Amino acid sequence: MLATGDMSILNELLAEDVVFRSPVAYNPYPGKQVVFFILTNVIQIFENFTYHREFYSEDGLNVVLEFSVHVGEKKLKGIDMIQFNEQGQIIDFEVMLRPKSGLEALAAQMGQRMAAFMPKA
Repeated sequence: MLATGDMSILNELLAEDVVFRSPVAYNPYPGKQVVFFILTNVIQIFENFTYHREFYSEDGLNVVLEFSVHVGEKKLKGIDMIQFNEQGQIIDFEVMLRPKSGLEALAAQMGQRMAAFMPKA
């Protein structure tokens, strides 16, 4: 999916009540539609995305994936912490990234995209 850029399978992998926990925002983003939007857009911003290590819980319902990526000239390291339900769908997706300068570069680009997507209050 990541290697080809074909994110169509992602819709099937996300539970309706999935929650995304951003490294930038305090409040999580709930719901399949917004999480699909976030993940399909962030992968367009990321360059040279590579997973390095994987850690799984004994029951297989939790995984932590270590990755590196470039956002413009900034190199970032991060982890994805993903929780699955019994049906194999993602119910919780939390991202942690460093360094701060790279996170800020990502936040600037995603902020523009999110502003266009999110309903105005």
